[in-house]
Amino acid sequence: MQVLVHGSELAAATASAALASVGHHVWWWPHEDMDWTSLNHVAWLNSEPGLRERLDRHIERGDLTLVSSLDALRRIDIHWVAVAPDQRESALERIAQVVNLLDEPIVLINNSTFPVGTTERFESLLPRDDQYAVALPDMLEEGRSLETFERPARWLLGSESRVATQRVQELLRAFNRREDVFQIMPRRAAELTKLAINGMLATRISYMNEVAGLSDSLGVDVEYVRQGMGADPRIGFGYLYPGCGFGGPNFSRDLMRLADVQHQTGRESMLLEHVLDINEAKKETLFRKLWQHFDGELRGRTVAIWGAAFKPGTARIDHAPVLTLLAALWAQGVKVRVHDPAALSALGEACGAHPLLELVDGNMYDALEGADALMLVTEWKCYWNPDWQRLKRTLGASLILDGRNIYDPRYVASQGLVYRGIGRRATPD
Repeated sequence: MQVLVHGSELAAATASAALASVGHHVWWWPHEDMDWTSLNHVAWLNSEPGLRERLDRHIERGDLTLVSSLDALRRIDIHWVAVAPDQRESALERIAQVVNLLDEPIVLINNSTFPVGTTERFESLLPRDDQYAVALPDMLEEGRSLETFERPARWLLGSESRVATQRVQELLRAFNRREDVFQIMPRRAAELTKLAINGMLATRISYMNEVAGLSDSLGVDVEYVRQGMGADPRIGFGYLYPGCGFGGPNFSRDLMRLADVQHQTGRESMLLEHVLDINEAKKETLFRKLWQHFDGELRGRTVAIWGAAFKPGTARIDHAPVLTLLAALWAQGVKVRVHDPAALSALGEACGAHPLLELVDGNMYDALEGADALMLVTEWKCYWNPDWQRLKRTLGASLILDGRNIYDPRYVASQGLVYRGIGRRATPD
């Protein structure tokens, strides 16, 4: 098929690379807010596993063509729209350009996170009876976007046309061989389902963080509680890991979009608002533990942070806990040395040349020099098995603040270090 992909989001880049690799000819039209010249240098694109290599290969082979206008197009079967939420109006303008220039049967795929009902609005722009709009919500996981596109657990397909459904299934047939993973439903249902899924996941995370806070107060190791909850078949283990807050461009945006949907319908959600409030509060939890350990005497101290990205495998820091944590530490005059395998560039751009911030590239242990404590914020695999004796020799207060509960408290304490996690703690004998 001839596919026009419009957008500069991760979803657009991934769709372009994946579809070109299975025989479709893809025309990738980046959004003017982030054209290819700019995209070429962004950290999140270059750090996404396998994505940049795949794009370069298919651009060189000619399966994927970068365009900045519609002049070169002669026929399009699929118009794939994957733009940012604040680019909806410009997307509507581009759709109008496409249908005015290419008077032929097309299926427009809305792969963006827009307000519920936007796909219907897209279809209203299509002048012919054999032109359709469907919703295919973005279900990618950053850090493994190609894997989740090419081996999907499910596709939520919002379609009310048999012809359009068959066209989309054929487009994605190469990624649907093991079993039929399409869940077909009305367009509005698909749009709302995507938001509702992330709302539920966020609720589980925030609830588990509340339980972890209660465990701290009662002197209970939250790991026992997590294991007990997860063993109940009505609950399961998914998203039951307490931590120092979630972030990310898509997850956070989807929650705000769900809140907007509820507000627009006159249904204020006390639950969702509380979920968001809990998450913002949890982003300061490591700071509060540091404050308690030093009885509020923080000015002039130095803290090392391992991990700035909102999750492992990405260079993004959108809504990441580290941003809230840094603000709290700097307000108390704490110097911070940050190490991250991929996100230092983004952090530097966000924070500028702050006098209390040092970005440590290269060796993760270099961030420990002169530090009183270590905060683990992002659970990159390189941090899972550190040299504990080196940490003991380097950290002035021998304090480990584990924001992701990846370490064994008793083992850390046996190495002569003070351990404080999320609902977990241990002190050397």
